[in-house]
Amino acid sequence: MSVPAAQFVNITQTFGDVVAVDDISLDIEQGKLTTLLGPSGCGKTTSLRMLAGFSKPTAGQILIEGEDCTRLPPEKRGLGMVFQQYALFPHMTVRDNVGYGLKLRKVPAAERRKRADEALELVGLTAHADKRPRQMSGGQQQRVALARAIAIRPQLLLLDEPLSALDARLRVEMRAELRRIQAETGLCVVLVTHDQDEALELSDQMVVMRAGRIEQAGTPQAVFSAPASRFVAEFLGYENFLTLADGRRAAVRPEQLRVGAAGDPDAAGDLLLDGTVTDVAYRGVDLLVTSEVTDPAGQAVRLVADVRGAGPGAFVPGQAVRLAIAPEHLIVLAA
Repeated sequence: MSVPAAQFVNITQTFGDVVAVDDISLDIEQGKLTTLLGPSGCGKTTSLRMLAGFSKPTAGQILIEGEDCTRLPPEKRGLGMVFQQYALFPHMTVRDNVGYGLKLRKVPAAERRKRADEALELVGLTAHADKRPRQMSGGQQQRVALARAIAIRPQLLLLDEPLSALDARLRVEMRAELRRIQAETGLCVVLVTHDQDEALELSDQMVVMRAGRIEQAGTPQAVFSAPASRFVAEFLGYENFLTLADGRRAAVRPEQLRVGAAGDPDAAGDLLLDGTVTDVAYRGVDLLVTSEVTDPAGQAVRLVADVRGAGPGAFVPGQAVRLAIAPEHLIVLAA
């Protein structure tokens, strides 16, 4: 079994009385894209900065390729990093920006140019090598920063919210580019993000953090289909929560909630909840139907159903409805 690309071993980071990262342990696999996902203040950026060497942990060890690098400075860790702000040099050409890290490492000029051009080809910017950053769009500047990080051939590529400054369309485009580049290079990438869609689309391994701790880690499919807690479920977009007759808490996705007329029969074994529509939102291809029902524990809850293919008048506020949930679509949450 190969040595992990990086490891956090019982890492804690405190700033005065504030515990930013609280005793986390994590293996980052070779050749995979790992995302650290969570809300602001959850410890994900602090964890990345400790991995990069910009911040020293209060306790614990950081290993890179099995070697203890806890006290090693950033320039000796063999890492590439792309920040939210690209920090390109405005007076340099794109090629010189990409080759800057190689220049610091005293790579000869001919080899520097060759590797810069290879990195620019990888990000699709060969034709822009002689331009200045101000002549580039935001998405292109992001690619220049990515090429600069790749050109040094890092052991690990660290990305700190690299797409958050882009507009929605460019973010989607750059997600696909990041995935392509990671697949083509086989680089181990660690990406910090607060965007669950970004994490789900890009990750091989997704690490959900909360209040300095790892709440859940696994493949996107495993975490999304079986969130370990209500926090993880809510962060990944689950909206519907109810209590079952035995007291367990459960969640259900809006698209898995079926809405019919009151008294409609349904498949054997389905959980049936009678209630009243309180709101309907028409979104073109679907309706979001919010209903107030009594859950199996006798509590009043509001559930949102995503109804595909229904016209604007299919459901109206005040209408009596029956909601049906197939047993396999109920996600039972940890206590």
